[in-house]
Amino acid sequence: MSDKRIRVMRVMTRMNVGGPALQASELMRGLDTERFDQRLYCGFVGPGEADYVDLCAPDVGVHRVPALGRSMRSADDGRSLVRLTTAMREFRPHIVHTHMAKAGALGRMAAVLARVPVRVHTFHGHLLHGYFSRPKTRLVVQTERTLAKLTDHLVAVGEQVRDDLVAAGIGRPGQYRVVPPGTNLGPLPEREVARRRLGLPLEGPVVAYVGRVTGIKRPDRLVEVARTVHREIPAARFVVCGDGDLLGEVMATTGDLDGALHLLGWRADVATVYAAADLVLLTSDNEGMPVSLIEAGLAGLPAVATRVGGVPEVVQEGVTGLLGTTRAAELAEGVVRLLRDEQLRLRMGQCARAWTAERFGAERLVSDIHDLYASIAVDKGWWSASMRQEGKSR
Repeated sequence: MSDKRIRVMRVMTRMNVGGPALQASELMRGLDTERFDQRLYCGFVGPGEADYVDLCAPDVGVHRVPALGRSMRSADDGRSLVRLTTAMREFRPHIVHTHMAKAGALGRMAAVLARVPVRVHTFHGHLLHGYFSRPKTRLVVQTERTLAKLTDHLVAVGEQVRDDLVAAGIGRPGQYRVVPPGTNLGPLPEREVARRRLGLPLEGPVVAYVGRVTGIKRPDRLVEVARTVHREIPAARFVVCGDGDLLGEVMATTGDLDGALHLLGWRADVATVYAAADLVLLTSDNEGMPVSLIEAGLAGLPAVATRVGGVPEVVQEGVTGLLGTTRAAELAEGVVRLLRDEQLRLRMGQCARAWTAERFGAERLVSDIHDLYASIAVDKGWWSASMRQEGKSR
């Protein structure tokens, strides 16, 4: 079947710890190698970020494009465009599939220059609000509108993400396919073992935050919630698994918490963090489909989160967790409620495990992308219709 394999070139800005890198890794591992020949191209992570490949996916091979980083520099972007175009002409992919904004722009432009037959882009979220000033946001929207015209298929990680993009005039509804994230968490250590590993008290409630410590995630709101909860429940501990450009500011404002906030940095054993916790907290202003909440659900933990972006598609309000506005007081009230009501917390955790395992498993993600690529292959005449379902699971 090697002569019938579909060559897929996957292009990402960088493989920093987060949803896009996790999804790309699952696809690189999961798609049938007898049906698909994949290559992954990406830049290097920036300051305060951890490399997902080094930390969690050393088995995933990557081709590094040194200039393809998060920062926008015309000279670097030009070099990245040339490098990607050259790589495409050498590899001759049937499909170029881009992820993240900068790689989405450069990768799709390179695919046009290299005359790649099919161009696919995944929106793991969007930059429509919470990131830039209004003039810069308008520029981002116009750029994405133009890029959408160069794209055959657009993938959105959630229905809300898709609807927001369509409402902004980015692509046509018929271009989109919704493919939610998918992952597997792996075995959890015992609660006492997990807490010992993290240096946490064996007794008392623990609230976990997993993710980047950066502006859009609102770590200032996280600290405010922690203060309020700590006043109500002095034994409560908060753990932050992550790093970012605002970590210094967080550290400078937590002296009044009397050691109740524990900064863990990035950890490869994120399952240990969930095993030690009683619930997870998300305080963001904007989200696509947060993988941290999916992982928490797989670990059997309820969530307290802001009702933004695709969060309501992950957390079922009143069933697997509590959703609130961006007011810190409201989020703190939800945390206190769950910490004080063990039966409710455990019931929501059980529902979260069942819901996320059914909807957000890695096998489902791989199956959805297989279906997308297979439909493209059949439509283009690369595969016969009978090959569509073959090799779907490995």
